[in-house]
Amino acid sequence: MSSTGSRPSGPVGSVATRVIVAAADELRSWQPRLWAGVGLANLLPSYTLGRARLALWRLAGVTVGDATSLGGRAWIAGGSRPASRLHIGADCFINDGCRFDVSAEVRLEDGVYVGHDVAVLTATHDLGDSSRRAGSVVSEPVTVGAGAWVGARATILAGVTIGTGAVVAAGAVVVDSVPPSTLVGGVPAKVIRELD
Repeated sequence: MSSTGSRPSGPVGSVATRVIVAAADELRSWQPRLWAGVGLANLLPSYTLGRARLALWRLAGVTVGDATSLGGRAWIAGGSRPASRLHIGADCFINDGCRFDVSAEVRLEDGVYVGHDVAVLTATHDLGDSSRRAGSVVSEPVTVGAGAWVGARATILAGVTIGTGAVVAAGAVVVDSVPPSTLVGGVPAKVIRELD
């Protein structure tokens, strides 16, 4: 320690200072309400304590409608105050392992069912030049219409709207909006058929 006792001197002091500065930079984006609410909810066993899980998501700032169920763990992130951009309607079901990148708004309307390990991603990149193909970050909202069903491990990309009553097959990668009452599947997702 230096003679003043305030900070270590020499190489150890400079390393310690760099670590402290780096940690402070990382903690600027820390959101205690989100991480406490969702983090505690993720500690609960899957498919149990659903009302407690809902209360914790609401505590985190997520808008969740009545009679909605959360099956298990989830990941919510994206910019500052991401929970304020996630809106889940009434009578929805969100299964275990879902990921919500809410760099832009994500809206799940009433009666939406989201399968295991679904990823909803609102951020992407512009195409850059050959020295760095992942260019500037851009964010576009995602909406899943009332009564829609998103199958397990599907991925919904930025700017997509899933129409009312549509179905996204398991494992699909949705890059374009889906018309109402339509079944889509594949990579990238294509219309398979219209639904009654």
